[in-house]
Amino acid sequence: MNRTVDVLVVGAGPAGLAAAARLAAAGAGRVEVLEREPAAGGVPRHCARPGFGADALGRALDGPGYARRAVREAVRAGAVVRTGVSATGWAGPLALDVTSPAGLERIGARAVVLATGARERPRSARLVPGTRPAGVLTTGELQRTVALLGARPERVGRRAVVVGDGPVARSAVRTLRSAGVEVAAVVAELPVSTTAFGAVPVLTGAVVTELLGRGRLTGVAVRGRDGRASVLRCDTVVLTGDWIPDHELARARGLPLAPGTRGPVTDGALRTAAPGVFAAGGLLHGGEPAPAAAAEGRAAADAVLDHLGGAPRAVGTAPVTAAGPLRWVTPGLLGPEATTLLVRPERRLVRPVLTVAQDGARLRRERLRGTLVPWRSVRLGPGWTRGADPAGGPVTVEAEE
Repeated sequence: MNRTVDVLVVGAGPAGLAAAARLAAAGAGRVEVLEREPAAGGVPRHCARPGFGADALGRALDGPGYARRAVREAVRAGAVVRTGVSATGWAGPLALDVTSPAGLERIGARAVVLATGARERPRSARLVPGTRPAGVLTTGELQRTVALLGARPERVGRRAVVVGDGPVARSAVRTLRSAGVEVAAVVAELPVSTTAFGAVPVLTGAVVTELLGRGRLTGVAVRGRDGRASVLRCDTVVLTGDWIPDHELARARGLPLAPGTRGPVTDGALRTAAPGVFAAGGLLHGGEPAPAAAAEGRAAADAVLDHLGGAPRAVGTAPVTAAGPLRWVTPGLLGPEATTLLVRPERRLVRPVLTVAQDGARLRRERLRGTLVPWRSVRLGPGWTRGADPAGGPVTVEAEE
């Protein structure tokens, strides 16, 4: 079956739902959201903890509450949200092949928004040696298991080790403890506060070197910062953080990928290299809070509205790259409009000096207050790129301690 909509949004997480709500409310025509999961809402659906803002009465929202509100707002605005539907490939510049329980479809659109999100890198991609025992999970898998199946020892385990640092690792610890699982230790390669995880022991500067056990995990081998090896006995290990984008559709469309994030390259208006194709949210940079992803979805919607209204497409050609101890910078292209940059460091940086330069000319150099950490992005306002030439050479963002 072939049919056409005005805007097709792929992914019903915070970014996709926020984009759909704004587009539908602004009269963009038929706005349709495709979600391959059986329910819409994205990652927050499985985060049963506060920290997702508040409702209209000022009551704190947990992840599921936030997800329900996002879905409700999109539907009330007039968007169509379809679940259990997967976009399998491109059938044209702005057309996708789709499969669902109803069969195969080909959907064309005037604009496509890619909001497919990101996932944590699994054990196989992290190249952790050892056998393949049960009990090796990512945070997302842990949260889905607890949310859908409850705290069953055969599913979750009785004694766990959490690998990682930052908010996602803390979320994994909370989920495990709420499920009645003893957390033996947190193994963090980077320096973290030993009090950030409460009474749970934290091994900083340590890495997991091997998974032990056959059938079910029996422990993990750990190498400390002093090079000494030890074994932590556990039947579950949770690998947290280390985000990779769900960029299969972007790659299939031939969109250039950013070297740091591996998401599609966009300009400041979230336009990709393909006219009429936009991208937002975790697909561009995983690990951002849900409200930040939603704000980016709304920004993408504004750019889509300009596109539908016939605004001329003026995409810059100056690439933006990260240097020094910075993991990535986004957007990857400097457009003609005022552009806010997001940067994230490879490691903890205390009051670093940031420099933005183009073609050997310094645009801005400033010492930041506070500390940059690998699990949180830093926003650099449009003033940082003032004077840059969108048609010029690469713009480099560099950090120095």
